[in-house]
Amino acid sequence: MYEQISHTLLNDILNRIKPEISEQDLRHFYTRLGANFYGIHLLFQRLYGDRDDFDQQAQKLVETMATQYINRPDRLRQLDLAREKDYNWFLHQQWTGMALYCKGFAGTLKGLQERLHYFQELGVNMVHVMPILLCPEGSSDGGYAVSDFREINPEVGTLEDVGQLAKEMKERDILLVLDVVVNHTSNKHYWASCARAGDKKYQDYYYTFENRNVPDMFEQSMPEIFPETSPGNFTWDEEMGRWVMTVFNDFQWDLNYSNPAVFIEMLNIILFWANQGADILRLDAVAFLWKKIGSTCQNEREAHLILQLLKDCCQVTAPGVVFIAEAIVAPVEVIKYFGEDAVIAKECEIAYNATFMALLWDAVATKNARLLNQGIKNLPVKLERATWLNYVRCHDDIGLGFDDRDILLCDYQPAHHRQFLVDYFTGKFEDSYARGLPFGQNAKTGDTRISGSLASLAGLEYALETGDKEMIDDSVKLILLLHGMIMSFGGIPLLYYGDEIGTLNDDTYRDDPYKKGDTRWVHRPSIDWDKADQRNIPGTVEYEIFSALKRMIAVRKEMDAFADFNNRELIEVENPHLFVFGRYHLQKPNEKVLVVANFSNRPKSLNIGELGSWGAQYRQFVDVYSGECPDVFKNNLVIPGFTFYWLSER
Repeated sequence: MYEQISHTLLNDILNRIKPEISEQDLRHFYTRLGANFYGIHLLFQRLYGDRDDFDQQAQKLVETMATQYINRPDRLRQLDLAREKDYNWFLHQQWTGMALYCKGFAGTLKGLQERLHYFQELGVNMVHVMPILLCPEGSSDGGYAVSDFREINPEVGTLEDVGQLAKEMKERDILLVLDVVVNHTSNKHYWASCARAGDKKYQDYYYTFENRNVPDMFEQSMPEIFPETSPGNFTWDEEMGRWVMTVFNDFQWDLNYSNPAVFIEMLNIILFWANQGADILRLDAVAFLWKKIGSTCQNEREAHLILQLLKDCCQVTAPGVVFIAEAIVAPVEVIKYFGEDAVIAKECEIAYNATFMALLWDAVATKNARLLNQGIKNLPVKLERATWLNYVRCHDDIGLGFDDRDILLCDYQPAHHRQFLVDYFTGKFEDSYARGLPFGQNAKTGDTRISGSLASLAGLEYALETGDKEMIDDSVKLILLLHGMIMSFGGIPLLYYGDEIGTLNDDTYRDDPYKKGDTRWVHRPSIDWDKADQRNIPGTVEYEIFSALKRMIAVRKEMDAFADFNNRELIEVENPHLFVFGRYHLQKPNEKVLVVANFSNRPKSLNIGELGSWGAQYRQFVDVYSGECPDVFKNNLVIPGFTFYWLSER
């Protein structure tokens, strides 16, 4: 396609644009549209260029972007301009996030607004409020089965409450992260209701079929996501008299992105939430956006084109907003969600580092860093102007999706090793005190995932029950060790609500008929604020964890080397219990931090001579986290059990 063709089309679109749009002040919009339209047209044509209504759909696409630009509040437009100048703003080390359920954390959006001081006390300045939209009771998938993309769940508040929350968060310099569920809707959504009533327009919003012929073709290559609770990938809808694709649950209907009307609808929704004050939008289940017979229907090339197009369109209307890709897939695939064949991110600027999370849990169970080191060696280098979201625990299960080749290189047998990890974290292994629960067991493949709060998986629940002081101390050390890794690795650390005060498993989900079949609810707690108040009482577990994390976050913000500019170097050492890497400042060679972690419960040593240039100029190390100098004996650095150091030269 020649560039002048896209310019001609753009001129035609602007000549036909509605008067209520063209009469507005669109200076910045037109500048950005002109700069981005070649890419937008190219992508839109690749996806939908063979359709007879292509020109009309392209017209609607531009008018959608323009309308949302007009609706964008002036304060957000000013923020866009500032972030266009400081385009690396989200790569700096100042950001620390927390993910939470509004209802579990504070009851309502107003309650959350009243608790903003809590984040500031801890040092958290990015808050991911997980789905708060309207969902059918009992068929919500934790908020990810949306029945209205613009209506708030009345149990937590109103759209006006979201606006007030966003406004005060900006006044406190706290970023707001919101979800947009882009892959599917609830079967109670208006579009689904229209499809069920026989409306062909809305049946084309989904994948629906009169008989099993096409579904059976899909099923030959598609894996099952929830084999226990939702086997297969299609559900028969009696009222519609058609099969509908339901990859996740029978009440979640997959959207058909081969229809440009669906793309434009979802772009409109994304821009709507950008205009409500979201700084970051988490796009859910992006790996599933394109369905193709004969494939797994995950990670398809067209899914990436859709994300590139969403990003280009958002750059025109709300360039200050960045995307998180929720793609829990293999490292070789997840890296593509930053954007393939690119230098800077052109899809999503942020992606979950699920591999690092899973590798950390492997190190906890084995008490060594062999697989952790091996896995990190094979973690692809991210793009510039892109970053990882590093986390220990989230609202979902812990998957064990390590590369089998890495497991074999560590002299483990893949199936046996994964079973060991499941047994360890569910407390079946003899030397384990973890209190996790199995999730998503697949009898066909043997795959099992793990549920459980961080504290219960780390042995704190058992230690508190037995009153074993040494075991309590070890569990707290382990919790802090894991957080020390996500805060220093490179990227944005994301805490999970309750972990900062050692919240244990919540077994009350078993009493709820809508939740009892899903073990993930064991780690989706309602915060006990009386217990949380103990964070201010020395000698309590809550105080030990909260105050340590508070100090960790504060130190991190002062360390320029912890900003994420591909400035990390893995250092392989002989001691298999140690995980060692260096962080450095690209413009200031003398600003370095050496991170050393011991995943054994026993002290381990590191020969400083193994550190190469990181130890060659050693005079005396100081741990910038604790402010103390670690023990050194005969040129060997001594690291106590379950301890990490952030080392800099004194």
